[in-house]
Amino acid sequence: MQSNDTRIKWVEEPQLGWAGRMYLPLVFGGLTTTARHLVSEKVTVSYPDEEPKLGNKLIYRGVHRLNRDEQGRVKCVACFLCATACPAHCIDILAAESPWEDREKYPQSFTIDELRCIYCGMCEEACPVDAIELTSLYNLTGRSREEMIFDKEKLLSVYDATKDSEPMQSKSLGGTL
Repeated sequence: MQSNDTRIKWVEEPQLGWAGRMYLPLVFGGLTTTARHLVSEKVTVSYPDEEPKLGNKLIYRGVHRLNRDEQGRVKCVACFLCATACPAHCIDILAAESPWEDREKYPQSFTIDELRCIYCGMCEEACPVDAIELTSLYNLTGRSREEMIFDKEKLLSVYDATKDSEPMQSKSLGGTL
């Protein structure tokens, strides 16, 4: 294309007024925002030294746990609904015939890959017997991927550690709601 082509539309640069040429309104806007942040309530905490405050522990989604029934057995009936509902596909269940009279199956193996989990709570919502719950434990750490794969024993140990501070949520199954 040539510069004298009639199909080219030349646009003039708009002239800025004195306020547009001066950066003072923008500087004052930035200083106003900074001043507002200086007087507002602090949200950041120095984590290992200070524990963060959770608003409502009942709605926080942290580490999973498998609940126990009144006789100390795992509540899970190996129906696979939690594994089916999980969008991250991080739950693996291996069912076996139950040695107890009150159910057909129980989980011989129950594993959750906590690194793959997105903590959406769909497993908790799908469970018909409230066997799986999300606790308010947030300090989940591990040195390897294998440490972050929670098996049935580890999930039951989370229940044992949190049963007093966070009782089961289902009232019909021994909870407090």
